[in-house]
Amino acid sequence: TYNNYGLEVLKRARSLGMLDEGYVWIATNWLTDVMDTNSPFPSGMLSDIQGLLTLRVHTPNSQLRRNFMARWSGLVRKENANGSLGLNTYGLYAYDTVWILAHALDAYFDQGGKISFSKDSMLSQMKDGGLHLDAMSVFDGGKDLLSSIRQVNITGLTGAIQFDPDRNLINPAFDIINVIGTGLHTVGHWSNFSGLSAQPLEVLISKPSNQSNPSQQLSAVIWPGQTTVKPRGWVFPHNGKLLRIGVPKRVDYREFVLYSESTDSFAGYCIDVFTAAVNLLPYGVPYKLIPYGNGKNNPRLTELLEKMSAGVFDAVIGDITITTNRTRMADFTQPYIESGLVVVAPVKRTESNAWVFLKPFTPMMWCITGTFFVIVGAVVWILEHRFNDEFRGPPRQQVMTLLWFSCSTWFFSQRENTVSALGRLVLIIWLFVVLIINSSYTASLTSMLTVQQLSSPIKGIQSLIESNEPIGYQENSFAQNYLHDELSIPESRLVALRSEAEYAEALRKGPKNGGVAAVVDERGYMELFLSTRCEFTIVGQEFTKNGWGFAFPRDSPLSADMSTAILKLSENGDLQRIHDKWLMRSACSSQETKLAVNRLDLKSFWGLFLICAVACFLALVVYLGLMVRQFMRHCPPEAEEAEGSGPTPRSSRLQTFLSFADEKEEVVKTRSNSRQLEKASTGSSTLRHASNRTIDFSLNVSRITNLELSPSQSDGLQQ
Repeated sequence: TYNNYGLEVLKRARSLGMLDEGYVWIATNWLTDVMDTNSPFPSGMLSDIQGLLTLRVHTPNSQLRRNFMARWSGLVRKENANGSLGLNTYGLYAYDTVWILAHALDAYFDQGGKISFSKDSMLSQMKDGGLHLDAMSVFDGGKDLLSSIRQVNITGLTGAIQFDPDRNLINPAFDIINVIGTGLHTVGHWSNFSGLSAQPLEVLISKPSNQSNPSQQLSAVIWPGQTTVKPRGWVFPHNGKLLRIGVPKRVDYREFVLYSESTDSFAGYCIDVFTAAVNLLPYGVPYKLIPYGNGKNNPRLTELLEKMSAGVFDAVIGDITITTNRTRMADFTQPYIESGLVVVAPVKRTESNAWVFLKPFTPMMWCITGTFFVIVGAVVWILEHRFNDEFRGPPRQQVMTLLWFSCSTWFFSQRENTVSALGRLVLIIWLFVVLIINSSYTASLTSMLTVQQLSSPIKGIQSLIESNEPIGYQENSFAQNYLHDELSIPESRLVALRSEAEYAEALRKGPKNGGVAAVVDERGYMELFLSTRCEFTIVGQEFTKNGWGFAFPRDSPLSADMSTAILKLSENGDLQRIHDKWLMRSACSSQETKLAVNRLDLKSFWGLFLICAVACFLALVVYLGLMVRQFMRHCPPEAEEAEGSGPTPRSSRLQTFLSFADEKEEVVKTRSNSRQLEKASTGSSTLRHASNRTIDFSLNVSRITNLELSPSQSDGLQQ
């Protein structure tokens, strides 16, 4: 049977050393069926299956099953005292099948079913062969019996027996078994209900859903070779076949990949990194480096990867940039060098001159700054004029004070004191703005005066796109596709360059003489190119984030192992030492040069100016409101009408307000107090005069009342 074939395969694998440490064997449930049937399993065969993982159809360890197995063991011993016949899961299912059929027949008869058979015309026509199918009859109640079977719901030796609409058992499960020593060790369980789990299915179903433990761990596995270390499951085959590794045959930048035709050998930064990483692998990898390219032009690396996918090469190493399109055809290692796209343009030295102190700011920045000096000075003068003697005096003196105060805040040397709360608030905010502007100006001017400046009309990739001038790129590199497809630069502007010499020549000529305005290439190449050419430099920022890696076929285990090895090289410093060995050329490093810093413009400081402007406006609004309120209290319209001959005209009222605003606060308060005292004195005098008149009138009335009239006066009055 196929079970015997499986044991023969394992026996042959053991003779080949394939059951030793480092291997993984997984068998289906045939192995557990053989071991359960032949229990105890012969010791001679146990050595061939040590450390294997296998499956067994799960059957609950119920009391019903234990009782049945005890009866079965007694029956086997009674029939054959010297032999043994175990019972595997198929035997248990066969036993349950009889009970399923019994329950189904019982339900069939309860529904009035009868046992009857009839001939089938299709079977009657099958007379060929020795099976004699034409002699068979068909059960007439087959459909009803099948329906009764599908409706069975019982508990047997194999657990709960119930079928779903697709006629499958509900919640089938498997035990994951590890063969250890002379027995079987259950590692875990699997089912559609729970997936992998440490507990059997019936336990998980009995638990509420909120009491499940997703962090449960499976039991440990003893692998072939009697080890608990998880095997790789894959080793490099020792069949004498060398790994064919394709290497691009470069015509420039040979510090990365250098091929010697005389010795048929490779050297360079990429080769040394690959060799060092291979030496860190836990197994040997025999390989052969095969050059790819005609030696006249740099090969297309995408074509090299396509040949690896076609089986021409087993791996590709070199300056292979990891891009999205390339990851679809190969697995890459961890990048061993970062190398995004940069812009390289010619630069010229900026000489210092007598007006260099004006360069830190743009003209607009100078105008706005000067305007705010005057505005803040005027606002502080308005807020302090009525309170502070230092901001008062003749008009000419006040104008000089305003200008002096405004300019002196630049150096924080203003000698005038501020006494009003609003004036101090505005001044504090303005001094903070001045501090930021002053610090930025000082830093920019210091850089211009102490470091040799370089300038270029190209500021980065964005200005290069907007310039509509020709752009150079390395021939057969991915930069062409990126510039055209991603940045939408017309191909008519792209110029392919093949070598470092062509780079330098095209940049020196410039776009007006048949050259290019700038070159776009990877940072790794450009740093090497610029190390001996100080008239060019990288402008702007690196606008892509790429790296170089080694390519392997999809799902190759070497990719992950080489990535781990590259990380080890980075951690122990070997990767940096290899970099310094091949790429450390710094002829221009002694010259303290830098690309000219952009002049500081308004967009860097408009937030500060906005805060200051809002503070000045709010301070003026509050000050005006307080002054109007004070004017209405100290100089009401009724007082002016009383002093004049009639209503006061608006122009006169406005002139009075301006005069009031120009007066010092103390004078206004003194005059107001005097006016209140005068009103109080006048009111007291009037009250005293009225009181005296009242007293005189009362005395006269009293005299008249007390006067006695004479008889003659009385007769005269009667007449």
